[in-house]
Amino acid sequence: MFFNDHAPPHFHAIYGEYELLVGISPIEILEGRAPARTQSLVLEWAALHQKELIEDWERCENAQLPLPISPLE
Repeated sequence: MFFNDHAPPHFHAIYGEYELLVGISPIEILEGRAPARTQSLVLEWAALHQKELIEDWERCENAQLPLPISPLE
């Protein structure tokens, strides 16, 4: 997530040379491309942490650092 980023609420997922722009509510890929397995893992992780992602988006809007979110295990 980036401070002062544009709506809708989203995060950037980067994997090697690939980058996805992922919407938080609803959880969906807004832009970008990556291998199908990578996309699946990113969407699974986002679903597990949607509440935390929304809270971090709000923190960024208020010029606060986002809190760490656990990786997918």
